[in-house]
Amino acid sequence: MILLAERTRPVLRYPPILILPALGWFLTFLIVPVSIVMLYSVATKGLYGSVVFRFTTENYVRAVDWIYLRIFWNSLSLATLTAVSSLLIGYPMAYVMATAQPKLRTLLLGLIVIPFWTNLVVRTYALKVLLGTMGPVNGVALAMGLISEPYDFSNTDLSVWFGMVTNYLPFMVLPLYVALEKFDFSLIEAARDLGASSFQILIRILFPLTKPGIVTGLIFVFTPALGEFVIPDLLGGARTMLVGNLITEQFLKTRDWPFGSALSLLLILVVMGSLLIYLRLGEGSEESSA
Repeated sequence: MILLAERTRPVLRYPPILILPALGWFLTFLIVPVSIVMLYSVATKGLYGSVVFRFTTENYVRAVDWIYLRIFWNSLSLATLTAVSSLLIGYPMAYVMATAQPKLRTLLLGLIVIPFWTNLVVRTYALKVLLGTMGPVNGVALAMGLISEPYDFSNTDLSVWFGMVTNYLPFMVLPLYVALEKFDFSLIEAARDLGASSFQILIRILFPLTKPGIVTGLIFVFTPALGEFVIPDLLGGARTMLVGNLITEQFLKTRDWPFGSALSLLLILVVMGSLLIYLRLGEGSEESSA
């Protein structure tokens, strides 16, 4: 009877019709553009910004020069610092939201979502005003006597880091909130009854059981932060050169599309490699906890 049922079971020769729109979107806006970028990356720059489709690997050889590798490293370091900082700030926020009363929880969730109502450029310019020499930060510091003259936070790595964390913090808080909302807080009470300290509860109970939210939040913050170019351009100025700014200059200012395409593909490889590391770390920690 089982063999007969297996023989009569219909075989899907074509993908289900419901996934065809997503498959078409995937092919049109991901596979095709990446293929075009790959084609441009092995081409040659012509006169006046034109592209000569003559096969060469010079763009990739140039991209692994120490100058550009240092820019990649700075971008990777800043993206990692942004992700870790967002985790340290966002985890207590998500914990408070998950343990608050329903009405207060809705209010806090709304406050987290409100920044998405404004454009990224508007939020970044607001931070530039906030950190300016005549901004509220310098005004409060002068009034409290912490500084004797205004300090210009703009065009510094500190302002770029602050802008990245401020803009990408909701991407960390929301996955953590989802993970903590499903958490059984009676486990914390049981651990306290057994004599566990707050640090032990955090390390041995909260972190392992909310690991999917942590890994998701790190990916959501790290991935866009690695290729960010608007925030470093507005808050860092010419002093801050990250890989996103470098690629933008190659396409819009220098008009060296082949070299910019090669840098873009290298950035994609770095992002994919970093995501694999994050996922492997998550799987390894889950196996060790199990």
